[in-house]
Amino acid sequence: MTTLGGLPAHILLIHAIVVLAPLTALLEIISAVWRPARRRLVWLILSLAVITMVLTPITTDAGEWLERHTPPSEAIRAHTELGDWMIYFSGGLLIVAVLLAALQLAESRSDARRPAATIAVALVAIVIGVGSTIGVYRIGESGATAVWGDTEYVQQAPEK
Repeated sequence: MTTLGGLPAHILLIHAIVVLAPLTALLEIISAVWRPARRRLVWLILSLAVITMVLTPITTDAGEWLERHTPPSEAIRAHTELGDWMIYFSGGLLIVAVLLAALQLAESRSDARRPAATIAVALVAIVIGVGSTIGVYRIGESGATAVWGDTEYVQQAPEK
């Protein structure tokens, strides 16, 4: 996928990743540490993680197409290199979602709590969730810098 409605697809698809990855990470952390949330949200979380995982290579491929159609620069190269890491962040979010689903299924079948498994999944969810969110921020920031540079576009209103 290269363009959507005449716009580079990467520019449009990236907004889905910027929203879905941190949202999935936040819901995973909440569900990992709070059992009632896990009971209610686990299938939504798994769906969001799958969607994020599917959209990531589509978005990065669209970004690589866009890179080939723009003048080369160090900032774009840095953004591309950081963007290549997104597949690992998406994969981590998907693994956590699968762990949460497995934990929920195990708890619902025996109605017994599994404190060691819950703690382990919570720790993994926190590490991957925080790491993924920071990664998305860094990738996005490098992309914005590649496009806009370091210029501040917000201007102060003139004083009256």
